[in-house]
Order: sequence, then C-alpha cells, then structure tokens
Amino acid sequence: MAVHNGGRFLGEQVESILAQLQDDDELVVIDDASSDDSVAWLESIGDARIRLHRNPSNVGIRVTFELGFTRARHDMVFLCDQDDVWLAGKRDAFVAAFLNDSNVVVVLSDAELIDADGAVISPSFMATRGGFRGEWWNTIMKNRYLGCSMAVRRGLFAFALPIPAGAPMHDMWLGAIGSIVGHVVYLPEIYLRYRRHGHNATPSTRRSIPVMLVGRVRFLFAVAGRLLRLAATGRLRRKSLAPKSAL
Repeated sequence: MAVHNGGRFLGEQVESILAQLQDDDELVVIDDASSDDSVAWLESIGDARIRLHRNPSNVGIRVTFELGFTRARHDMVFLCDQDDVWLAGKRDAFVAAFLNDSNVVVVLSDAELIDADGAVISPSFMATRGGFRGEWWNTIMKNRYLGCSMAVRRGLFAFALPIPAGAPMHDMWLGAIGSIVGHVVYLPEIYLRYRRHGHNATPSTRRSIPVMLVGRVRFLFAVAGRLLRLAATGRLRRKSLAPKSAL
C-alpha cells in the first residue's frame, strides 16, 4: 500500500484489508513523506501484520510502489491504494486464481466506482473501459489495468522491475509485461470499492490527444526496450514463475 496524506480514508481501507488477512500475511505500507496523521494512526493499530516504512522525502507513487514491491516477502502481492475498500472474499478469490495455474502472474477483478462519500458512481469500472482486454497491444491503446484491483506473482518483478520512466503508471506496466511473460486472469466479480475524489494519484479527467499520443509512444518504446533486453538475456519465454514450494 502506498500512502501519502491518506488520513481521511485510510481507516476504512486498512480495516477492510486486515479483516481478510491470515495470521502469516503482511500489509506492507510505504508512506511517501505524509504530513498528516497517517503514520501515527498506522503505528497506533498495533497489528504485527503491518510493516510500515517511511520515505524520508516525497518520491511519487511509482517509486513508492516499487519500493513496496521490493519489500514484499510473499509470493502473491496485492496492490493497494489508501482510499478504497476491499470487499469480502477478495483475498481468497485472488489466491485461488494463482494456485489454479502456476503460469498466472497477474490477477485482477472488476470494481465498483464510488465518490468521496461512498455513493456509487458506476457499478462497474471495467464497463467504463469497454470491458477487459489484457493483451499488451490493447493496453497501449487503452489501459484496463487498475492497480488497486490487481495482484501479481512475485516472480513477475524479475521481468518488470525497475519500472522505466516511459511507463505512465506502475499498474499499466505490470499488466502489459505480465501478459507477455505469463497468464493474466480477470475476475468479473466486484471485489473492490474504487474511490474517485479530488485528490486521487491517477487523474480522473481525460488528457488531451497530443499528450495521450506522446505517452503511448513512450510506453511502446519502453515495452519494446524491455522485451529486447529480456530476449538478449534469454529470459523472454513463458514458464512457471511460481516457487516449487507454493503449490
């Protein structure tokens, strides 16, 4: 979970997550130099499953998530924002999808869109994107990978990290690379309440066409560059990314 001045919504999100975690699970929180009471509140919970790290200065959402990825200790890594709400059954449904196929590297579900007060804006995020299409070429045209409704297998990080500057967002990058090196599973069920408000890290307004085109070209070159590097090292081939002890 990436946190930056998330005090307003943090409590509801953390409670919804901890309610589903097992005793040996962990909630890795990277605080990106918050100036509100986010850190104090997290420290006050006293739950041993929470592992809190603080950035000495604000480095932004992509770097913060990447720091979190490197600190995660388990095979299945869920991406979390600070202001959403997990719905019952999310953890178990995602874990089952990973365990069903050792080649699955990304699992994501649909989400319900809500506003700052919790009122429903749209019953389906994926419907607002024209349905899910997860191939990397479709992702370049229109991103359907919503980070807060995603989980990835830890083995994907060997291919996807570091996240290049040409990737608009970490979730778009992980989804595209995941679709190339492994399998992606989409769950059409609603397992998340995705909150949209005036302070989201990802913009809710549509960018201008020139800006979008430049971004997509940069992303295409970033994907191509990573594939060439993986091919040169002999690592670009589909194989199981699950540790032998996981199944």
